[in-house]
Amino acid sequence: MKPEKLIIKNLETGEKLPVLFNPERYTLNKGVQIQEIPIPGLDSPVLQFVRGQNEKITMELFFDTTEFGMVDNVKDVRTETRKIYALTKINGETHAPPRCSLIWKDRLFSFGGNATSKCLVESVNEEFTLFSPSGVPLRAKLNVTFREYLTIEDQLKETPRHSADRRKVRVLARGKTLSHLAAEEYDDPGEWRLIAEANNLDNPRLVAPGTSLEVPPHERTRTKFSSTAPLG
Repeated sequence: MKPEKLIIKNLETGEKLPVLFNPERYTLNKGVQIQEIPIPGLDSPVLQFVRGQNEKITMELFFDTTEFGMVDNVKDVRTETRKIYALTKINGETHAPPRCSLIWKDRLFSFGGNATSKCLVESVNEEFTLFSPSGVPLRAKLNVTFREYLTIEDQLKETPRHSADRRKVRVLARGKTLSHLAAEEYDDPGEWRLIAEANNLDNPRLVAPGTSLEVPPHERTRTKFSSTAPLG
């Protein structure tokens, strides 16, 4: 049975680029950005989640334009590899590289647990390993990284944002105010008064970095305060 070829589809032009040889393996990378909040007197900083990062798939693609391994039938391997390399180039109309999709056996390639229809070629590293007597590259390995592409709408559908329905404790980071906390927790910096009242703060502007603050549920903000002016 003939193996199905991995196809890289340019979503801007509709062009499909089947790879010459399927990758033997690929790696998946997913991370999150964590901020360290130093607090005097503690052995370790408090860790606070900042945001997620796009998933990445990295694979090695092999290209060989020799016929049965002979170098007499010369065909520059770059005629094949430059098609992949071109996916990192900026489009003159969109001012960005083209969006792509990875398709293997009529199925979208999976980024972790999610099958997504869009990605970008983040990087291409090309290594030539065989040349003709005249110096024409005949064999190459491409290390390609595809980065998951998700719009705001895609992400909100996948992980809907809900108002807080329980009390939390947050540590005020250096350079942050109650308005920053309110914006992060309630999507409204004007709700800083709710946090101030929950923590019996006489002067919310003088809260020291590293202070632990109780963050009450968001539902109370609808009726408790009428002012929406942000703090500082």
